[in-house]
Amino acid sequence: MTTFPVSSELERSLIARVPHQLLLADGWVDSADGSTFDVIDPSNGQVLAAVADARPADGEAALAAAHAAQPAWAATAPRERAEILRLAFELVTARSDDFALLMTLEMGKPLAESRGEVAYGAEFLRWFSEEAPRISGRYSTAPDGRNRLLVLKRPVGPSLLITPWNFPLAMATRKIAPAIAAGCTMVLKPAALTPLTALLLAETLREAGLPDGVLSVIPTSSAGAVTGPLITDSRLRKLSFTGSTEVGRRLIADSAHQVLKVSMELGGNAPFLVFDDADLDSAVDGAIAAKMRNGGEACVAANRFLVQRGISEAFTKAFTQRMAAVTVARGTEPHSTMGPLVDEATRQKVAALVQGAIEDGATVALGGRSLDGAGYFYEPTVLTDVPHTARILGEEIFGPVAPIVVFDTEDEAIGLANATEYGLVAFAFTRDLNRGLRLAEQIDSGMFGLNAGVVSNPAAPFGGVKQSGLGREGSVEGIDEYLETRYVGIADPFAG
Repeated sequence: MTTFPVSSELERSLIARVPHQLLLADGWVDSADGSTFDVIDPSNGQVLAAVADARPADGEAALAAAHAAQPAWAATAPRERAEILRLAFELVTARSDDFALLMTLEMGKPLAESRGEVAYGAEFLRWFSEEAPRISGRYSTAPDGRNRLLVLKRPVGPSLLITPWNFPLAMATRKIAPAIAAGCTMVLKPAALTPLTALLLAETLREAGLPDGVLSVIPTSSAGAVTGPLITDSRLRKLSFTGSTEVGRRLIADSAHQVLKVSMELGGNAPFLVFDDADLDSAVDGAIAAKMRNGGEACVAANRFLVQRGISEAFTKAFTQRMAAVTVARGTEPHSTMGPLVDEATRQKVAALVQGAIEDGATVALGGRSLDGAGYFYEPTVLTDVPHTARILGEEIFGPVAPIVVFDTEDEAIGLANATEYGLVAFAFTRDLNRGLRLAEQIDSGMFGLNAGVVSNPAAPFGGVKQSGLGREGSVEGIDEYLETRYVGIADPFAG
């Protein structure tokens, strides 16, 4: 019998209402061997729920369901697919309180941030409901005037979607919505740390009319054992993954066996540049937004603060004061503005990066330690005098730590910004528009925030360059990741 040692009747009621099984073609089912794994509340280390633990046989059943459902789903009218997505948007929006509380319980972020994610995640459902009827091709005359050229867009087919724990709703809708719009069937493998949100989303999509077999959800504690065979199965035609670059590299290599179409949203090491002519208040606001969204547990979080010497003292003082005002508490507390890190391993990595920077000569201007007591809490931290060789500048921190480096010239700033294998997003604050445009063209990143600390938007293409990934999600580009182009050559209709 599963128990729910959570803190309130509201929380217990919500957890009890969320599905805890796998979603396969036959509906909600236990795993092949009946096994489960625990989902933990990171604010106190207590068990929230026991969730069905998919086994390789379950993964195979999910792919078989996707393969069987693909022809009929691809033939479904675009407007019908659009209406399912639109209703799903309305249902998720109506249940925003449930989704927000659920994310706060299993991931840790404050309720205010969870509500923001619900709005952001739901918007992918609405955006791609509007894109589904707009899939188009073209008809043209060949240059020699004789034949005709017909270009079609068709769904690529059964897709494996692997989502991370840090944005458990938005990362799922960002993949599921364009796949539905394009006419692809799906197998979703959510992160083991945060499967409950994905299960509630799947239930909502079924209520919105998504047919059996179009979406399967297989949470598992043995990701490689379950997804590995799927990636090498000829019935799978698409792989979309959001997560670390290290895992992404392995998945790309594995996908080569079937020459799968792949989308990879991988690690980041975002530079945040502040120039002497920047508006100080705006720069500090942007820095807090870029650093502290999700407590720093975001691939687009500012990872390195590069500040020009003339403004460095004022920026560091004001930024440190704002970081000191962050209230660290369980995400359900009304006064919380930052929750726990997601697990102890993440907290230990953050602590090790900070300690390494200190040993390299960095100065702790604020924080710098784990908080005592239950849960995986870490203090908001500001480091100054960070040497260019410090490990913390080369790795994704994924925590509430801001290392500050001083620069003198624009060229130096660009060199420091590009001194990384990653290229997901960069931020810059300057009043000089020409400089801003130069930075946008010269900094190697798939996204760039000019005088803005947040760039994510369902209407904008999300993705990186270098080892930050392949492909784009969101915007008009997002649906192309689930389509293939088919050319039909037609003989001259006027001949003979």
